[in-house]
Amino acid sequence: MLPFIYFFWKLDSSALELNNLLILAGVIISAITANLLVFYSLKWEKVSNLEPARILEPLLIIILALIFSLFINSGFYNTNLKVLIPALIAAFAIIFSHTSKSRISFNKYFIAAILGSFFFALELILSRLILNFYSPVTFYFIRCSAIFLISLIIFKPNFKELDKKTFGLTFITGVIWVVYRIVVYYGYLNYGIIFTTLMIMLGPIFIYIFAYIFLKEKLNWKNITTAIIIIGCVLYVSLA
Repeated sequence: MLPFIYFFWKLDSSALELNNLLILAGVIISAITANLLVFYSLKWEKVSNLEPARILEPLLIIILALIFSLFINSGFYNTNLKVLIPALIAAFAIIFSHTSKSRISFNKYFIAAILGSFFFALELILSRLILNFYSPVTFYFIRCSAIFLISLIIFKPNFKELDKKTFGLTFITGVIWVVYRIVVYYGYLNYGIIFTTLMIMLGPIFIYIFAYIFLKEKLNWKNITTAIIIIGCVLYVSLA
């Protein structure tokens, strides 16, 4: 993000108020907790077994947005029923498509993944409270820089042990996450959390299509049904 900070830097003075700094601290703590939980689960469990826990995140975002809008600040969260209900339907459809008895084992790694999804959702909900005071690039840069420094102090990693392949993969992962989060923040600012979350739920459809085209994986009836439901929800919200 460093090359882009010069062009997209924005930090309003309101961001430095105590209550907003506390919210930023909550975002950083939630993000660190979420990453640790998710990495812990990924280190010891298969990705496919954790997928049902990870796809809970959109539903948790919607639920937390509804709670925050009711009890904390309704001005930052668009809970219009025309958007809320289709988003909930799409979220449950995704969970349904990824759920089967053979794939769910409530061990400590699966529970850690669920908690990780919750804290990632909480981080995003808290972020919306102060996002107006930053540009998306500035906010994500400050968030990631704080996480890096805190993690550096706590874990004292030895970067010399990283080989070129690992460094390259880490860099590529970083680029993907920067693009993803900036798009998400932009959506939150301009279209609202619930609408943006609904749009992001189109992601599994692209996964189904690419897996079918490039990996020759067959689509089951759950995949097809879920894709139809999500597309229907998106079209309804977009055209209503």
